[in-house]
Amino acid sequence: MFSRPLDLPLDQDGSSRFLPWIIALMVYLAALSLAVAMAIGATAGRWDQGVSGTLTVQIVPDISAGNSDKKRQAKTAKALELALTLLRDTPGVISAESLSVEEISSLLAPWLGEGSQMDELEIPRLIDVRVDPETGPDLATVKRRLAGIFGVVVDDHGIWLERLVKLAYSVEVIAFAIVLCIALAAVATVVFTTRSGMAVHHGTIEVMHLIGAQDVYIARQFQFHAMLRGLRGSLAGLAMAAVTLAALGTLAGSIDLPLFPALTLTPWQWAGLAIMPVAAALITMITARITVLRALVEMP
Repeated sequence: MFSRPLDLPLDQDGSSRFLPWIIALMVYLAALSLAVAMAIGATAGRWDQGVSGTLTVQIVPDISAGNSDKKRQAKTAKALELALTLLRDTPGVISAESLSVEEISSLLAPWLGEGSQMDELEIPRLIDVRVDPETGPDLATVKRRLAGIFGVVVDDHGIWLERLVKLAYSVEVIAFAIVLCIALAAVATVVFTTRSGMAVHHGTIEVMHLIGAQDVYIARQFQFHAMLRGLRGSLAGLAMAAVTLAALGTLAGSIDLPLFPALTLTPWQWAGLAIMPVAAALITMITARITVLRALVEMP
């Protein structure tokens, strides 16, 4: 199939020799943009599922002058128990559990380091609150019930999470827009290359018309040639993109940050990228066919 002879010497065209390289570069950039879009979309989904429907209540220790460590700890423990009781009695709250000092230290370890002296720091006590996303209480209700407890700070994850997710989805949309622009640029390149080839072989095309060749037959010559060039270039571009993504995934794996997006792709996402050479070859073939048929209609 791929060694099918052509009646037109299209392989000798100088303009078509650069087509595989241009297609390879475009597929490379499109694959990277698409991979970034898929990775950010998956990360935004995990953020939304992991934090949606949760609140964090902090009990800040009273560090005012005159309070000894024992008195400060007793006051914090009392405020913690009172806050837990009020939260568990609040309609719409599924659960309210206090985090131990060891759990809080493990959460702070990525920022403060494993060897930090946690005992020397005045770390607020944290309460993990799970609420019903549909019927749960709003932030104002929780604050009103906890208003009488000293040192209580309520953190609604939905406020900053909504902005973070919007930013992630905006980047995802931009990445898909880049892929679309690259596809349009590839179509324009194929149109220009095909028209250049037709101009070079104008005399040969006229002779083929005289001996009875149909427009569809001539268009088939160009579309088959363009498909082969597009397939070769897209395979090379995808191979370069796979190497780049593998290198980026290895580097990202060494970064231990909770909110850092994972740059590794799932098997289904890799399968989606693997379809790109076929899609590029089809787009190249169809574009060349339409271009030739329209140009033949305009020929005298």
